[in-house]
Parts: sequence; structure tokens; C-alpha cells
Amino acid sequence: MTRTLFDTSQSGIGRRGLLLGALAAPALLRPAWADTFPSRAIRLVVPFTPGGAADITARLIGERMSAILGQPVVVDNRPGAGGNIAAEVVARSEPDGYTTFLGGATIFCANKALYGGRIPFHPITDFTHLSRVSIGTTLLVVNAREPWQTFGELIAAAKANPGRITMASSGQGTISHLSLAKLMQSAGVEITHVPYRGLTPGLNDLIGGTVNMMFDGIPALIPHVREGRLRALAVGSDKRVTFVPGLETVPSMGELLPGSGMDMEFWYSIDGPAGLPPEVATKLYNATVQAAKQPDYEARLQPLGFTPITDASPAAFTSYIERSVPVWEELVRVSGARLE
Repeated sequence: MTRTLFDTSQSGIGRRGLLLGALAAPALLRPAWADTFPSRAIRLVVPFTPGGAADITARLIGERMSAILGQPVVVDNRPGAGGNIAAEVVARSEPDGYTTFLGGATIFCANKALYGGRIPFHPITDFTHLSRVSIGTTLLVVNAREPWQTFGELIAAAKANPGRITMASSGQGTISHLSLAKLMQSAGVEITHVPYRGLTPGLNDLIGGTVNMMFDGIPALIPHVREGRLRALAVGSDKRVTFVPGLETVPSMGELLPGSGMDMEFWYSIDGPAGLPPEVATKLYNATVQAAKQPDYEARLQPLGFTPITDASPAAFTSYIERSVPVWEELVRVSGARLE
């Protein structure tokens, strides 16, 4: 006779013993396994090239997480497809805590709309979302040789010459492109969008005078503002960014376009693949939050135009992403961007 695990031919004591043993085994194994995590280096996959805002954030938070966890946190840059390549790498990785992701607002909230739903992962169910670690905004700059000294002068010129002013962006559907689309809607102007394959070539053409203006993250633009090659006319957020040297007097969208709802803040986060064991997720979450709350982390971020931010729990962060999706989907709709 073939016998199953809980064969009724066994005594009651035998059956209970097997049942309790089956239930107790995972309970005994989980704490012992969790106690050993991490026992080797942790990979932090970054969806953009080295040197940009995402990469800088990853390296700053990774250094501090490494000190807390007692193992190296190694940055692995996987640029391409608006972050989808890196996101898929993480979503398909083993859920053991040794592969993590520097996620972001556009990847989790906008890309599904940008790519018509054709992305190789689900932004919520394919990840264990832990916490945001930094938040920043965009900066509107023009070549310093342009005649426009203020945002108002730029908008007046754009209204007088529809489509004549050109703006470089770091690509279709990026925060740079979405900022321009929202600006054109809010200010009632037509500006010609010139998308580039990444920030660097567009910035080079702006400095060289091939295009007139650019909206992008502060870290890459502020050095050129300080050195006089670019002129900052506005920050993309509702409030001023007074903590960044060189931007103390630059007006915000809340001042320049009141009532428009233009507030181009974007964030980066630490995430893992779905299915992380709770004990591992808790260790990673605690390390992430501890790292983001260190004073020297804030001191390094702020001159770049970012401030630290953390979420009360992974569940709270996941809920925040879900609430943010419609906001970003509307930005995509306004921009008219569609990516393949």
C-alpha cells in the first residue's frame, strides 16, 4: 500500500508528530537563514549610466548601507529602455536579498503608460518595494548667451515665436521631456522638443548653442550654472530649492505658474524582487532607512539638489507608488510620448 505523509494507518501521535514536524521545520530554518544574511556582497542595479543623479544617489546610499550590513554594496549600471532593462533584471532575479534595485518615479509610475503597457515587469507585484531614499526636482536653464534673463522673458519669446525656441531633453518620456510637456500646457506656449539619447549629448549641444534651453535634474546642470555657461530661470518644483548654492534666488513653478499644479519632483528608492523573505526584507529596509537618515548623506545630497526621504514601512511606500501612478500617467498623456 502506498502511504501518504499523513497516512491514516499511523497512530494519532504519529500523525500529529509528522504534522508538527512539517510546520516546525520552516520556522526553525527561517531565523537561522535570516541570521546569516548578508554573508556576501549585495548588488545594487542602477538603471542609468554612471555620473548622473541616479548613479550618485546609488553610490552614496550604497556606501552607507554597506557599513550597516557589513558587506559590500556593489553598483551595477544597466542603462537602457528608460530603466526597463535594469528593472527586468531585478524582477527576474533570485529573491534572496543579494540583488537590489535603485528604482525611481518614472520607472514605477510612468513607464507602463509610456510603453503602452508593454513592459517586461509589473511595477507593483514584481517587486518588494522598501523605501524612497532621495527626492529632487528639475531645473530650467538656457544657454548664458541667450537674451532671456528671466522666466517671463523666455515665455514671452516663446509666445511671440511659436516653435522657434528649442529644448534638448535626455530622451522621449524622461523627466526632462515630461517637464517640458507640463510647462507648455501650463504656460500656453509651443517649444520644439529635441530628444537626445541621454543627458550628456543634449547638454553638450545646449552649451554649444545648438539648442536654446533644457529641463533636467539639478546635479548635472548646476556646475555649468555656477561656472557661467548656463543661466537658471526656474526650478520645476512648487517650492524654491534654497539649499542648493547658486539657486537660492531662482523662482519656483508655484510662484511663476500659480494654480498650474506643476511640481516636477522625482525620487529614487531601494527595492528588491518580489518574494523576498520577510526577515531579509526587514533587514534591507532597516539598513536603507538608517543609511538615508545619516547626516553626512544629507550633506552630500543637498548641494546636488536632492534631499533624503524615507517611508514609514515597505507597505506605506508601496501604497504611495499606487497613488502616484495616475499623476504620472496624466503627465505622459499631456506629453503625447509613446515609446517602443
